[in-house]
Amino acid sequence: MQGDAADSIYYIKKGQIQLTVVSMEGKEAVIAVLGTSDFCGEGCLVGQPLRMVTATTMTQCTVVRMEKATVIRAIHDDPEFSEFLVSYLLKRTARLTDNLVDQLFNSSEKRLARILLLLANYGKEGRTETVINNVDQETLAQMIGATRSRVNFFMNKFRKLGLIEYNGRINVHSSLLRVVLHDQPLGMPAGLEEPPPT
Repeated sequence: MQGDAADSIYYIKKGQIQLTVVSMEGKEAVIAVLGTSDFCGEGCLVGQPLRMVTATTMTQCTVVRMEKATVIRAIHDDPEFSEFLVSYLLKRTARLTDNLVDQLFNSSEKRLARILLLLANYGKEGRTETVINNVDQETLAQMIGATRSRVNFFMNKFRKLGLIEYNGRINVHSSLLRVVLHDQPLGMPAGLEEPPPT
């Protein structure tokens, strides 16, 4: 939980975990959804005394808890583990940087397309058609910094264009990548009216 003592890190062997942060004013934001082979709580390794975020399971999970002292010892004594952890943290830092750039410069439509591709692990292990479970439109809105109605509009637009299918779970087609790669938003399908930007 945010504010708890940061004395260990966690390795996700199976499942999905959502990371959220709450501001002093009580506003909550989803900052990441982590999955199999991800770490969370690694801030303790750089001296964070308290947890900066709350981690909540989204699916059934198998998680390994590792004490801070044990991990630091393994970093010094086990070169293979050290290389694995450093490589992971560098990739995670690059992804967080990409997320920040995405928030600053891209439209909410493009941000939604990008987050859907990331959640579906597009391109991981050569996959091009993937499914997202247990993520609702409110969570997607928090992740991209938009309203739920705006996410609903774009989800309907993506579905009418054949870029996704959803009915409780979201099937992401590789064609959604066009939204991320093109500077211009996709044309409107008949019957959809553009809501005001957020």
